[in-house]
Amino acid sequence: MLYNFEQLQQKVEAAIHHLDFENRKPEGLYAPVGYILSIGGKRVRPVMLLMACNLFSDEMDHAVMPAVGLEVFHNFTLLHDDIMDDAPIRRNHSTVHVKWNNNTAILSGDAMSVLAYEYLMTTIPELFSKILPVFSKAAIEVCEGQQLDVDFESQYYVSEQEYLKMIELKTSVLLAASFQIGALLGGANDQNAQYLYDAGLNLGLAFQVQDDLLDTYGDQSKFGKTIGGDILLNKKTFLMVKALEVSGKEDKELLNDIIGAKDFDPTEKIRQVKEIYDRSGVKDLAEQKIRYYSDKAFGCFEKIGVSSDRKIVITKMASALMSRSF
Repeated sequence: MLYNFEQLQQKVEAAIHHLDFENRKPEGLYAPVGYILSIGGKRVRPVMLLMACNLFSDEMDHAVMPAVGLEVFHNFTLLHDDIMDDAPIRRNHSTVHVKWNNNTAILSGDAMSVLAYEYLMTTIPELFSKILPVFSKAAIEVCEGQQLDVDFESQYYVSEQEYLKMIELKTSVLLAASFQIGALLGGANDQNAQYLYDAGLNLGLAFQVQDDLLDTYGDQSKFGKTIGGDILLNKKTFLMVKALEVSGKEDKELLNDIIGAKDFDPTEKIRQVKEIYDRSGVKDLAEQKIRYYSDKAFGCFEKIGVSSDRKIVITKMASALMSRSF
């Protein structure tokens, strides 16, 4: 039986609900965990894991808790990321450090990083030995990507190649690992598991460049985060990196002045930077890059050695992910 996105999402939600963090003690540690896991999110990573498993097997009960582990780990990274960015909103709700405080968010995030491993361990022992190296590699690479992101804040020039490597580590590798772990749990051979890893890696790159695009050009009610937040933080997004590369001399100087200003009106800063983006054509460049990585991802799907009818659900999910239509 092939499960669709909604059915797998329900499996994940039921498993998370069963964890019952709201009633675990001490409340100060676990209540924020329950909160961040309950305020929304599409459960993309755990569903990706289960879909990859379902490509090769109709049995996936042993994959549900590892899928939950990935979701818990992902949300741990969000807790710490929001602190580092001083972000007030996540999924249209107050971030954990705002609702509680920084110390609570740090400690609850630490607990989530450990719980992720605990949930992965609940699968079949011989399969755990296969998926642990994949997860551990992705987990440390996410930290490496976050550090590069921090480094870029004080780095005047960041090349497109450097930026893409950073988002590969910070965002893509966990999506790729979700697919690979799911494939291994479903009994896939190493080659098919690698095709899925590569598909996830390229899908993640496309998704993150799209995320950069939506931060400036998106609808906040749909995006779930404050529009223009990256601009206010002077973050080296794809748009910023390309604007500093391709803009004319006058706009480049203006952009540098805006970035360097200590006192500014937030609304005016977003407006000025967006106008520079419009003039430099970086919106079109971002859309081209999104299509490039998306096409590579679908090329990887085509190579997977299962019948095309079994791929329908996973390719449909990938298309929906890129269109943000679920």
